Amino acid sequence: MPRDPRYDILFEPVPIGPVVARNRFYQVPHCNGMGHRDPTALAEMRGVKAEGGWAVVCTEEVEIHPTSEVSPYAEGRLWNDDDVPALARMTERVHAHGALAGIEPVHNGIHGANLWSREAPMAAGHMPVTGNDPIQVRQMSAQDIADLRRWHRRAVSRSIEAGFDIVYVYASHGLNTVGQFLSPLYNFRTDGYGGSLENRARLLREVLEDTLEEVDGRIAVACRITVTELMGEKGLGREDIEQVLRWMGELPDLWDFVAGPWEDDSATARFEDEGHQEQHVRGLKALTSKPVVGVGRFTSPDTMVRMIRDGVLDFIGAARPSIADPFLPEKIEQGRLEDIRECIGCNICVAGDSTMTPIRCTQNPSMGEEWRRGWHPERIRPNESDAKVLIAGAGPAGLEAAMSLGRRGYDVVLAEAGDHLGGRVAREARLPGLATWIRVVDYREGQLRKLANVELAFNSELTAEEIVSYGFDHVAIATGAGWRRDGTGRRHTTPVDFGDLPLLTPDDLMDGVRPDGERVVIYDDDHYYMGGVLAELLVREGRRVTLVTPAARVSEWTVNTMEQDRIQRRLLELDVEIRTTHTVAGGGGGEVLLGCTYTEREHPVGCDALVLVTARDPRDSLVAALQETGAGAVRAIGDAWCPATIAAAVWDGHRYAEQFEQQDDREVPFLREVVKLADQPAEASA
Repeated sequence: MPRDPRYDILFEPVPIGPVVARNRFYQVPHCNGMGHRDPTALAEMRGVKAEGGWAVVCTEEVEIHPTSEVSPYAEGRLWNDDDVPALARMTERVHAHGALAGIEPVHNGIHGANLWSREAPMAAGHMPVTGNDPIQVRQMSAQDIADLRRWHRRAVSRSIEAGFDIVYVYASHGLNTVGQFLSPLYNFRTDGYGGSLENRARLLREVLEDTLEEVDGRIAVACRITVTELMGEKGLGREDIEQVLRWMGELPDLWDFVAGPWEDDSATARFEDEGHQEQHVRGLKALTSKPVVGVGRFTSPDTMVRMIRDGVLDFIGAARPSIADPFLPEKIEQGRLEDIRECIGCNICVAGDSTMTPIRCTQNPSMGEEWRRGWHPERIRPNESDAKVLIAGAGPAGLEAAMSLGRRGYDVVLAEAGDHLGGRVAREARLPGLATWIRVVDYREGQLRKLANVELAFNSELTAEEIVSYGFDHVAIATGAGWRRDGTGRRHTTPVDFGDLPLLTPDDLMDGVRPDGERVVIYDDDHYYMGGVLAELLVREGRRVTLVTPAARVSEWTVNTMEQDRIQRRLLELDVEIRTTHTVAGGGGGEVLLGCTYTEREHPVGCDALVLVTARDPRDSLVAALQETGAGAVRAIGDAWCPATIAAAVWDGHRYAEQFEQQDDREVPFLREVVKLADQPAEASA
């Protein structure tokens, strides 16, 4: 289909200083869990985005000196000339598809503990590093500031050598020295770099001027800056940035506006809607003649157009939407809006950086696997036989497997025991704050409707004998997993005796079952979102909830998705009673027995029902039954194979389709870059 004329404005070329972006789609810098450790995988991931139509594709933050590194996190690195080839690999892949490549050099300041380099970290003033490392940064001297400016200039020069078209001066998110000098939260200096806003902005001006002088018109200069720290009078506010723009608005070739720290700027959909940053950014463009980019987890082309027409932004910035669908611009241009994989705002992508592992995505299983496994978000090799496939279960794994096998050209029957698609996703999307998750189902259902070789069969709860009678060549069991109701999980590896206490599971609550009384204890030994979401659900329905967890914080794993603070704050605001570092030791007679995880002291708490959010059992009985019948190629996929996240289930369903009828005998079933040994010192080899 031709492009809808409403969206023509999104495909106008826009000059950025000496370079020109072919359209208004701009992948802003974002971390990925690969960094300097996996340069080829990273380069291919960025290249696929350029192929998908993004006019500008940027790196993550790229460390410029050993006095500024964030190990064990794997970010970019540009310490000396040895790092240039790895970054040049990325620019080559981006340029191959006609996009501009941007780099974000960084000196981390208080954000870098230098655990690997063991260099003394330094920043605007003496204070502890962020996080819990028992390390402080030292206050930078005048010579240190001069060194920083020199290191940044060298990084700019090496960026040009590596082939970048845009180089950043990074002053946002609180993650860098330049931005920390600007902020009253971190800068308590009394010299010419501290005190007044003008003094605090001095380093930003100097680094911008250094960068402009170094590039000398060869490439563009961008400045990424926090427009408000969302800390009230304690931090930078909108009026401060307005003044900074009056002073420096014409210096860089592009402004990249950020609202708050990373946790706020990239808040999950559970807490912030699409475009929530607009209120902080609107009006700033009027203070500069240079183009402006900003983000907002933009997934609606109409919202994108409004951002441009209303003069809020010149470029549609994106990190997460470009991860969920690297081909989002191309699909808008080709009039294929129904084919867009919309970001659900779950932040499982951010967890890649948080856990120092390659980036992943709930919607896009190819993310991070473009080079390692050769997966592409839009292409998959054709079928190799006329094999017919039955997939039992239409949850996230079954949907992805059926769609991907159908795209390959195989005849597929997707049998669902119920009367709708989606499995756990359809159920969980009805919980508070998770409505966007239904996009996982909507996208795949829409694609399946286009595939004449995929048949959907509802209300089909199959037996092994029935499956065998159909004569399919391959059978995939995607029947999901069920929450346990006996307390077994991480803390208790065997069942707990709860006597006559009414027990419920997340499955019960999602099925509409509710406790008879109003006092409910939720025991969360899962540590992801489920315990906190169910607490919110029950409180909003009028029940008194106590959330008990062996962890030190509620929903502790959500630190990795940058929402733990918000979850705990919301539960406290809802008057949920929180008992951390406690487990359930038993119960009965209207009480549950809680035990301290440190002292093992026990005490009873009155309750009318106990909700157990512990472990899940795969529903894989069909696999064993089919194997007993002597059936051929049968395997479980997704949660029926190994219960995990929705992203993991989608990924496993995709892997099943990608590897279908392939024999892979490699000891390591994916590519990896192995460290090249340095030359051995002469005295050691003698």
